[in-house]
Amino acid sequence: MGLFDKFKGAAPLDITPRRALAVALIQCMASDGEIDPEEVAHLISVLGRNATRDELDRCLKHARSTPPAQFLADATPKLSQQQRLCILLNMIDSAMADGEAEAGERDLIIQYQQAFGFDDATMEPYFAALVAKNDRAVLDA
Repeated sequence: MGLFDKFKGAAPLDITPRRALAVALIQCMASDGEIDPEEVAHLISVLGRNATRDELDRCLKHARSTPPAQFLADATPKLSQQQRLCILLNMIDSAMADGEAEAGERDLIIQYQQAFGFDDATMEPYFAALVAKNDRAVLDA
């Protein structure tokens, strides 16, 4: 522990699957330099009813202080393949929530996809479903 670690004010975050989802979504939302209201709404909806402000704040601090590569190295071994897929799909859905995934979001998602061990062929059907889900323009036709 470094001298200034005492001023951070919180114990290290124990990475659970739900916390991994929260940190991943926060990193994804922040990767384009702005957090849109649609992304915040998506984050709140996926965290569930039992999420507290304290829990969200702890995940936010962890996301801000931990580079994605380090977070992936720490979290990936603790997650099952199903949990990894769930997190990745939620990241894609969040990135598309404002209509278009920005370059920073796309780069981060690719980083997660590679770290989680999913190739493009595996992800393609899921991606196509999320594109169709988020294409609300068809409702105006």
